[in-house]
Amino acid sequence: QVQLVETGGGLVQTGGSLRLSCAASGNIRRIYAMAWYRQAPGKQRELVAAFTSAGTTEYADSVKGRFTISRDNAKNTAYLQMDSLKPEDTAVYYCNANMMSWGSGFSSDYWGQGTQVTVSS
Repeated sequence: QVQLVETGGGLVQTGGSLRLSCAASGNIRRIYAMAWYRQAPGKQRELVAAFTSAGTTEYADSVKGRFTISRDNAKNTAYLQMDSLKPEDTAVYYCNANMMSWGSGFSSDYWGQGTQVTVSS
């Protein structure tokens, strides 16, 4: 069984910072990609930042220069450092990973349970 657990959400004022963590655990053979998505009320889930399978990083235009994705491969953990937060960053943030488990011949996408980030004005 493979799972993702996010931590680090909360309430912060405009201009503040938060750091989200996403820990992958279980019968993991390899992690190909990890990413952060978010979903605000009434809106579709959108990509925020990602480590691609090619080893590059991608960011949504709305967070470039403010958010930084990082990864600790030894801990199977991804982080999202969020600085200069704005009210429009308020959303549930989800971790996503494309992983292959031992005994499987293919990789699959996994999602965490989500963590709420609220930025007050």
